[in-house]
Amino acid sequence: MISDIYTSFCSTILFPLHEALKKHTTVKVRQDMEHSQWLAPEQIRQLQLTRLKAFLIDVDRHVPYYRQLFASRGFDPQELSDLRQLAELPLLDKATIRANSEALKADDANGLSRFNTGGSSGEPLIFFIGNKRVSHDVAAKWRATRWWDVDIGDPEAVIWGSPIELGSQDKIRLLRDKFFRTHLMPAFEMSAEKLDGFIGDIQRIRPKMLFGYPSALAHIAEHAEKNGVVLSELGIKVAFVTSERLYEHQRAKIQGVFGCPVANGYGGRDAGFIAHQCPRGGMHITAEDIIVEIVDNDGKVLPVGELGEIVVTHLATRDFPFIRYRTGDMGILSAETCDCGRGLPLLAEVQGRTTDFVVAQDGTVLHGLALIYVLRDLDGVDAFKITQESLDKTSVQIVRTSAYQQASAEEKIIAVFKARLGQAVNINIEYPEFIAKEKSGKFRYVISHVKQ
Repeated sequence: MISDIYTSFCSTILFPLHEALKKHTTVKVRQDMEHSQWLAPEQIRQLQLTRLKAFLIDVDRHVPYYRQLFASRGFDPQELSDLRQLAELPLLDKATIRANSEALKADDANGLSRFNTGGSSGEPLIFFIGNKRVSHDVAAKWRATRWWDVDIGDPEAVIWGSPIELGSQDKIRLLRDKFFRTHLMPAFEMSAEKLDGFIGDIQRIRPKMLFGYPSALAHIAEHAEKNGVVLSELGIKVAFVTSERLYEHQRAKIQGVFGCPVANGYGGRDAGFIAHQCPRGGMHITAEDIIVEIVDNDGKVLPVGELGEIVVTHLATRDFPFIRYRTGDMGILSAETCDCGRGLPLLAEVQGRTTDFVVAQDGTVLHGLALIYVLRDLDGVDAFKITQESLDKTSVQIVRTSAYQQASAEEKIIAVFKARLGQAVNINIEYPEFIAKEKSGKFRYVISHVKQ
């Protein structure tokens, strides 16, 4: 009861105050979303059309890149009358963003935050986010969290590996996490000792929800099961997973060991909070903010039910627009509606974003992200792929640009890789002209051939 009172205090007073101080409109956006999710599908499509038209008009006025693009194509957003007209605009990819970073900024944008990504595709990307985009993404995640009868302020264990979070844990953020009862655990290393530590922390925290990579949570669950540790009686209500493809064997392992359902989420720092699973199983698209198209290899929009690349338009990105942005992931739109009653459109399937584990010479299992970040943060790396051939050899393919400093970059790569994999490991670095995608159309940036 005391815990419920504290959670209510956090979700209704403390977190809204936190967001207001940051000049975010998160609370109002979430409240609106909790109303609009129950609209009929046709009403949601009409809402999308209204918001898309206003968004494109705004972009035409304030974003130099799109002002010129619209003019060159004779595209007048004032005449938009059908969502299908969005297909008249070209697809946006990482290369275009990198080449037009300044022109993609709205001329009246203030307080833009710089972000970088590139983990899942191996193509580093720098982009910018304004307060509106942050407010809408946080609100969308908050709404989806509440679908599972948990809320901000409920104890949460976050098994994560991004240096953006792990490297920014200053005193203010640590204090914030303490107030909101969020416990961040670094997920890079998966040694037996670290796994024991994760399990001990989870037992101590007794979280209402877990959040992390499906591979990491499944690995922890498997370790607990092998060692006879019971975690199903801790009162965990849900395990939220994201950032990788969720495989059914992972879902089964997590559910079985932690004794809770698994809620799959799909999105990214660049593309936004695209879709999230509800308790009835539907992968609901955040349709109030995001329009999803599925396209073929030539960029042609495919009918609902066909597999193709997921392309998103984020309607809250006016300060640095993401319009028909290629995610690099493959997916299928569903023609069905969820029996939960929400009118939000559904993703029937998402393929891609697979993160493998690698194994150090001493047998330590490491999350693949323990290696990719050194490459992602190097200047001049256009794309990369890491292949662990054996315990003694790991190959790195790098597509480089003129900004790449080979001697210093190789020194850093080799030092970090040897520190994580073992000093005797041979690190072979190659420089191909391009790196081929997998058959699914997605890059696999880490592949390990070592049996775990």
